[in-house]
Order: sequence, then structure tokens, then C-alpha cells
Amino acid sequence: MTAPEPVAGERADLLQSLARQRHFLRHTTRGLTDEQAAQRTTASALCLGGLIKHVALTEQQWARFIADGPAAMTWDEASAGTWMAAFTMADGETLAGLLDNYAQVARRTDELVAQLPDLDASHPLPPAPWFESGARWSARRVVLHLIAEIAQHAGHADIIRESLDGAKSMG
Repeated sequence: MTAPEPVAGERADLLQSLARQRHFLRHTTRGLTDEQAAQRTTASALCLGGLIKHVALTEQQWARFIADGPAAMTWDEASAGTWMAAFTMADGETLAGLLDNYAQVARRTDELVAQLPDLDASHPLPPAPWFESGARWSARRVVLHLIAEIAQHAGHADIIRESLDGAKSMG
């Protein structure tokens, strides 16, 4: 087996930005117990473990969209239930398990981005009230969206963590 070709240029920049935002999100969970990771500390239903779980699910769905198109992002009762459940930690879930799953999702996304023949390849967005009708997103736009999504949730995680025990990601 040979080592993969090094990634350079725009792809390297995108992958580095993804890695940086993932680090900030994961960093907010450092040293926590499973109970702390599942604890709600704000008026929101969000918890740190739930944010990790949600971001992993979201990244996985967008990576499937890049590879398979809009069919990878169907919205029905089952997917809506999975989506809502991803904001909390279920009984038996551990922070370590959620972080491990997220690392696996991130690895697969990074491999996909590194190996894509063309970042301009696009698919139509599936019909949904939150998507512009008839819009198409390129793989590049999806990766940029993931960077923004992860960064936004890293900010949420900072607030939750600081409310939990005063720890800060920065400062």
C-alpha cells in the first residue's frame, strides 16, 4: 500500500480550516465526565456531548451529499427524529464514544475532500424550506458550509462549557 499524495493548495487550506474548527469544538470537552458532557447548562437543550454528536451527523450528511447528491439528505419522520436526538446524549452514550465517532467521520470527510476530482462538482440541494429553491452547491461550498457550521457550534460549546465549570477554550 502506498501513502496518499500530499494535499496542497486550496484543498490543503480547506482541510486545515476544517481541522482547526474541529479542534476548537473537541477542546471544549477536555477533562469532562460523561455526566458533565450530557449536562444542560443554558436554557437550550444543548449539551457538549450532543453538540459533538450533532456536528458529526451533520458532517456525515454533507459528505454523503458531496458523494451521492441530494438523495443523501432526505427529510422524513425517521430522519427528523434522528436529527433531533443528535442534540442530546442518549443513555449509554459516552463522550469518548462520541468523540471517536466524530474522529472517524472527520477522517472520511478529509479523505473525500482530498480525493475529489473537482471541487466545482455540484449537486442540486434537496427540496427543503431552509434551502433556496433550485440552488446547487459545489463540493467547495459544502466544505465552506461545514467550516462555518463547526465554528458556530464551537462557539455554542464555549458558552456551555463556561456555564458548566468556568473553563474557557481561549483566554
